[in-house]
Amino acid sequence: MSTFTAIDFETATGYAHSACAVGIVTVENGEITEEYYTLIQPPENEYWYRNIMVHGIKPVETLDIPTFDDIFPEIQKRLYGRKIVAHNEAFDRNVLIKTMRYYGLYYDELELADKWECTCRIYRAKGYKPANLKYCSERNGIELNHHEALSDARACAKLYLLHNNQIKLF
Repeated sequence: MSTFTAIDFETATGYAHSACAVGIVTVENGEITEEYYTLIQPPENEYWYRNIMVHGIKPVETLDIPTFDDIFPEIQKRLYGRKIVAHNEAFDRNVLIKTMRYYGLYYDELELADKWECTCRIYRAKGYKPANLKYCSERNGIELNHHEALSDARACAKLYLLHNNQIKLF
């Protein structure tokens, strides 16, 4: 049975170090055992309009929220040494690496693989066109509130479990 952690970040700007929300879903032996979600105050609480239009998170919502370095212990305990899955792993891995670097934290200390499992790549190889999270979720009957970090991470976890034939969604 699969044991892994699915993750999804939302960013406040076009810069990878601007994480403003994270959703993390822990899977043990093919079962979702924990879900974690938090808003994150991005650097200088700066947002770009187009990012707000994607995820709906506004600066007023993160004004009094801790910054990434303050919530990092919660993230670290959920990721350390785990197999990590993301729908667009290059994006989410880059956000984690660049945000950690911005705050003087060291990615290597998480002891993660150089590349994570990527459900977008997996489902593209299965012939899905498009292979975006919304389409993959709809096609497989997975509930999704797209661009809400926890919902995206949960859908990613279910897609990965489905790929491994460990759940039936119908």
